[in-house]
Amino acid sequence: MKIYIIGIVAAGKTTYSRRLSEKLGIPAYELDKVIYATRPDGGQRKRSPEEQMEVFERIDAAGDWIIEGTYRPTLHCVLDMADRIIFLDPPLKLRKKRIFERWKRQRRGEEQCDYKPSFHMLRMMYRWTRNFEVTRPAFEEMLSNYADKLEHITEPV
Repeated sequence: MKIYIIGIVAAGKTTYSRRLSEKLGIPAYELDKVIYATRPDGGQRKRSPEEQMEVFERIDAAGDWIIEGTYRPTLHCVLDMADRIIFLDPPLKLRKKRIFERWKRQRRGEEQCDYKPSFHMLRMMYRWTRNFEVTRPAFEEMLSNYADKLEHITEPV
């Protein structure tokens, strides 16, 4: 089984993918780990589209997978290859609250993250959320091409 859990920041993708991974015994991967590579100094660099495909092809060749992340045009093939697509879409108000609560936990060192939990990053998460809402109609239209394997969850997970 190949499952793509998709949604915007703070939709619950990581939590849901971990639960589903445990339940089904299928390895879960964060799409950000495909997009970004860790540099020797501990920082991150964005992989080229070709490098991203190489990483994803290795994951796919290993068998069943759960991939979670936001939509990335460079890896549109994940939608095509998935047997099931789960679009997590909780209410905007809840997502905004989750963004702030997560940022606070990260700032206090209570939650690990692969980025510096700066004010700039907090603003970026809200900006990505706003941009998603503006482009939502086009995103949902694109997802409608996968209606036969799409599950749209609007309740919080």
